[in-house]
Amino acid sequence: MTEARPGRVLISADDLQRRVSELAAEISADYEGRDVLVVGVLKGAVFFIADLVRQLTVPCELDFMAVSSYGSSTHSSGVVRILKDLDYPIAGRHVLVVEDVIDSGLTLTYLVRNLQSREPASLEICTLLTKPRHRELPLTTRYQGFALPDVFVVGYGLDYDERYRPLPHIAELDGVT
Repeated sequence: MTEARPGRVLISADDLQRRVSELAAEISADYEGRDVLVVGVLKGAVFFIADLVRQLTVPCELDFMAVSSYGSSTHSSGVVRILKDLDYPIAGRHVLVVEDVIDSGLTLTYLVRNLQSREPASLEICTLLTKPRHRELPLTTRYQGFALPDVFVVGYGLDYDERYRPLPHIAELDGVT
């Protein structure tokens, strides 16, 4: 049995930082004159959200949610569980959900429905990565970093069985099916 390990680099550390800066500028322009509540989806988005919010020029607050649909698999189970909910109400607030990767769209669709039921003033999605060919549900994302082929990736916060998060780049995971 081959051990899973990072393989080919798909997005370099420099390209990641350049795109994060571009996204921060877009978000700052769109939210000018408003406070935004940035909701990070743990754990995969933690590196992305940290880099992103440091470059925002609008007032923002942070809150986090943790959801699970993968476990230690490389494919979503389709069953979404909220492991950690928001600490503060979002009614009447401008909410920006920051996600690491949108794969099938099942997890984020569930999360968006849940958050919309809490009556925010606005709700937008920012994702670092998207896999459009693997999408099962239509999902509108206002801000997108990079489109990827349908491969499992690690690095820059994304993991495989809690490993490889600290890599400064995004790499394809070798040795898994």
